[in-house]
Amino acid sequence: MNGVKFPSQQVGDFSITAISDGYLSASLDLLSNINPMDASRLQQDAGVKDPSSVHINCYLLRGCGRTILIDAGAGGVKQWGGKLKSNLALAGVQASDVDTILLTHAHPDHIGGLLDSSGKLAFPCAELVIHQREVSFWEDDGNLSRASERARGNFLFARKVFDKYRERMRTFTADEVLPGLSAIPLLGHTAGHSGYRLESGEDSLLIWGDVVHFPQIQIARPDVSIAFDQDPQLSADTRSKLLDIVCSDKSLVAGMHLGELGFAHIERTGKAYRICYEA
Repeated sequence: MNGVKFPSQQVGDFSITAISDGYLSASLDLLSNINPMDASRLQQDAGVKDPSSVHINCYLLRGCGRTILIDAGAGGVKQWGGKLKSNLALAGVQASDVDTILLTHAHPDHIGGLLDSSGKLAFPCAELVIHQREVSFWEDDGNLSRASERARGNFLFARKVFDKYRERMRTFTADEVLPGLSAIPLLGHTAGHSGYRLESGEDSLLIWGDVVHFPQIQIARPDVSIAFDQDPQLSADTRSKLLDIVCSDKSLVAGMHLGELGFAHIERTGKAYRICYEA
């Protein structure tokens, strides 16, 4: 592994590794229900050097004869990320080793890495698994016709990815997507935005997708949503409920924009939440 150590956890029979795809930049002006100056102050108080920088994680699950990837990063789309493939190699995994890719949703910073620079399958041996509602939303021409110019590009890119993986794509509507892995509907961000709960032995982990983009802001202030949310109020409601659950259950969580350390617990003091990263 060339001396590179990635954040990892052992959950029963599975090892889970946070694989960075790099960063994207998103203005704090995209946040709602908070003044950008207050948002920036929360970032700075938490020691965040670049308040507008959003880290992109993907999660590699290995165990029980499986090599599973949850989300595929941005892959350099819009000059975002693009480090997944090289970091997978440093973790000892080639693209052809991945047998399954679970998608939390189909925004470009989660599916950009599914295609290589020539537009071919970046993971030629993998089955692509995604909620049926997510596919239906992006493939609906009515939704496309109502989309803004920025969002229109997201629709066209999602369709391109779906078309390339069509013969290797499986959609789901029920909970369990693989043995020990259940999909959790996390409504508001996109039509079929899903988290995944891994349960193995006595252990469990919730990978919560895009419940937060700026963890230091949105965990302290769960009412704060971002312009990428299709339904900002529903997204905020989902976030608040989920924070309460994972805090009460003392659940280990992971998220695509949780930060470089990749894994955390959520703690509550009074009515306030804070993130506690796993070493």
